[in-house]
Amino acid sequence: QHYFKQINLSSWAMFQSDIGFDAPEWLTAEHMTGTTIMAVEFADGVVFGADSRTSTGTYVANRVTDKLTQVSDKIYCCRSGSAADTQAIADYVKFYLDLQENETNEEPTVEVASRIFQLFCYNNRDNLSASIICAGWDKIKGGQVYCLPLGGMCVRMPFAIGGSGSTYIYGHCDSTYKEGMSEQECLKFVSDAVAIAMHRDGSSGGMIRLAVLTKDGCRRLNIPGNQLPTFWEK
Repeated sequence: QHYFKQINLSSWAMFQSDIGFDAPEWLTAEHMTGTTIMAVEFADGVVFGADSRTSTGTYVANRVTDKLTQVSDKIYCCRSGSAADTQAIADYVKFYLDLQENETNEEPTVEVASRIFQLFCYNNRDNLSASIICAGWDKIKGGQVYCLPLGGMCVRMPFAIGGSGSTYIYGHCDSTYKEGMSEQECLKFVSDAVAIAMHRDGSSGGMIRLAVLTKDGCRRLNIPGNQLPTFWEK
């Protein structure tokens, strides 16, 4: 018992061999942002949305994770997959975008950012678990959303969903989305879709984090867990 109190969990493998039993999954599994992420274009920019649950196997490691990561002043990414892998990729992309901006004295475009994400995801596709949505605003093409699923494909889409929760909302998104939505319509579209996914998916949960990104910058919004949109269950 004293030995168990003193053990460092980072050396759990050595502890297993000493006492002769397997570690529980929640101590050894990789931290995953098994998740629901989403982004949608509108006339003046893009709207992002994500849940806030990070899981380690069946254990919730963090219930207030921020999966909307800034890589440039007007470019963000939504991360799903391995938390460590996606954080590392986002850091690399931010470094290269900062480098480009310093060399050219111009803000990077969303397409350039998405192609750098693709470079890392595709070249390391056998070693990384990373699915990214890269979106933002630039003066050339306005608001843009690029979807980069596992494997490193990169496609521009009017809206994109990702993560384990997305499998529950393809039909809802296909039937609800319409071209030319306003900012408020996009916010409702994203918040409703993420809430439905959180209700169905055990790896999605917590609160909904939203962001509205336009030429004027980024505005962040949060919907607490006790104020999530409800549907038939209300």
